[in-house]
Amino acid sequence: MNMVLIGYRGTGKSEVGAIVADRLKMTCVGMDAEIVRRAGISIPEIVEKFGWARFRDMETEVAVDFSARDHLIIDTGGGVIERPENIAALQKNGIIFWLKATVDVIVSRIADDTQRPALVEGKTFTEEIAEVLERRISKYENAAQFEIDTDHLTPDQVAEQIVSMWQNKP
Repeated sequence: MNMVLIGYRGTGKSEVGAIVADRLKMTCVGMDAEIVRRAGISIPEIVEKFGWARFRDMETEVAVDFSARDHLIIDTGGGVIERPENIAALQKNGIIFWLKATVDVIVSRIADDTQRPALVEGKTFTEEIAEVLERRISKYENAAQFEIDTDHLTPDQVAEQIVSMWQNKP
C-alpha cells in the first residue's frame, strides 16, 4: 500500500513526505522530480518546449508507474488531480492525504519559487493561486480519504498527524 500526498504547491507535501518516510521506514518519491529526471530538463522548460498537455501526459505516466509499486510515499504535483485517470491510478494501491492551506499561507510559502511556470496568464501571483485553488478544491476533496489543514502546523506536526492516521487506518 502506498501513501499519496496531494495538495496545492506550498502545502508541505515534499517536506512532510520526507519526514513521514523516515518515521515509517518507507521510500518517498516525488512525481515532479521523476518527470524532471525522465525529461532531462526542468518543468518550466518542459512546459515552454512542449506545453502543459505534454507535462500532464508525463505526470500520468509517472502516476501509473508509481502506483504499480508498493510501500511508497508519493509526493504529487499540485495539479495531479486535474486528470481523473491520475487519481484512479493512485487510488488503486494508495491512500490519499490532502494537505490543505489557505491562499495567504500558500502565497507566503511559495513566493520565491521559480520552478513552476504560470498556470493562469494575466493574473497576479495571488490571483492565480486563488483561481486555481478554487477550481481544484472539489477535486482534492473527492480524491482524498484524509484531509489535514497545514496553515498553523509545522511540517513535523503534519507528519505526526499523517503517521497517526496511517497507523489507525481501517
